[in-house]
Amino acid sequence: MNAPAAHPVQSTRSSRSSTTDRQHASCDDTELIRLFNNGDALAFVEIATRYRDRLCAVAFGMLKNHADSEEIAQDALLRAHRGLATFRGDSSLATWLHRIALNLARNRYWYFFRRQRQNSISLDCALTEHSESTLANHVACAAASPAREAVTREFSELILECMDRLDTPTRELLTLRNSLNLSYDEIAREMNLNIGTVKSRLARARARLRALLVESCPDLQSNAEPVSWFDPIRPAAGVAVICA
Repeated sequence: MNAPAAHPVQSTRSSRSSTTDRQHASCDDTELIRLFNNGDALAFVEIATRYRDRLCAVAFGMLKNHADSEEIAQDALLRAHRGLATFRGDSSLATWLHRIALNLARNRYWYFFRRQRQNSISLDCALTEHSESTLANHVACAAASPAREAVTREFSELILECMDRLDTPTRELLTLRNSLNLSYDEIAREMNLNIGTVKSRLARARARLRALLVESCPDLQSNAEPVSWFDPIRPAAGVAVICA
């Protein structure tokens, strides 16, 4: 089935917009300023597109921070938008915009300096003058990798399956201790047992759960600590609480 034809008005508008964009891109700065001051708002869009990256670079050279640099560039363009009507052309548009961005970046720099931000280092800062590598490239990420999340999810599902195979009192005891994090005293009161009995039953319950895990997954060694069931890069605390 053929796709429905575009609405004639929409098609015409799209064509006109594309044509206007090409016309603006071919204009020099002086013509863009004239068009803007005569009410052509899209002329300033071309100015912003043409100079945004340069303004970011100017700000970054002083602030060494991408977020601050982008904010300075945006602020510089807003000021240019408000002041372009009074732009006399004593200098080129590029020089005028450069001066605005530089002044804003300088003001931001001294604002941070008075608050001793210079004593901290941005993650965007290059490690050396001759390296493009930044601190952010060398900071360890706390978020789990997809592989780690997959292994943790599979192991959690295995534990749930083995928990379902336990008898009710054993499963309840492990749930109170490992899922609800109740103390031995709280478990003793909940189950009307003394603390010594709670500890001994917990030890047997954990041993039973561990045996079921090894039975379900022979790769897990029965005589190994639960932490060794995981790669060294994986956090072991959660496994230790559940199985140790």
